[in-house]
Amino acid sequence: MGLVVLIVIGFVIVVSIAYFVTIYNGLIAVKNNIDKAWANIDVLLKQRHDEIPKLIDICKGYMEHERGTLEAVIQARQGVMAAQGPAAIGQAEGAFQASMRQLFALAENYPNLKAQSSFQQMQERVSALESQIADRREFYNDSVNTYNIRIESLPDSVVAGMLNLAPREMYKVDAAEREDVKIAFK
Repeated sequence: MGLVVLIVIGFVIVVSIAYFVTIYNGLIAVKNNIDKAWANIDVLLKQRHDEIPKLIDICKGYMEHERGTLEAVIQARQGVMAAQGPAAIGQAEGAFQASMRQLFALAENYPNLKAQSSFQQMQERVSALESQIADRREFYNDSVNTYNIRIESLPDSVVAGMLNLAPREMYKVDAAEREDVKIAFK
């Protein structure tokens, strides 16, 4: 009888440890997916921000009297480059995207600029990067949501509490990104 009790206790301990390890590994995998998703966004943001000076150089000659718009794009780009963390970068990205939408809308007034192949290529490149960034943001938010649900649900919340895992913040759209671009024709 004593041997059976020891076997049962041993079995319960082994199963408990295996269960704990499984939960631990799952939480770590979800946590690392968030970091990977953010790194993917960061790579695309860097690529986009590397393209912006080229786009502005192309536009400068055509849009000399639209200097305010070009300067707004440059300042917004610098704001994003200086921002730290998802919340600050999200807010800075909102201002940057608003300035880019305004730049592309103003370009409509310059048929020669719009027809120039280098401008078209840069605009297509930036637009493609915007699309990829949107996809990566969606994946990031999905990863954060999965992580937050897991660390708040039983039994994962017990293991998450032991590991001091805290909820992560989703990448949110700034109010400026929701507004229409206002163009003033002179």
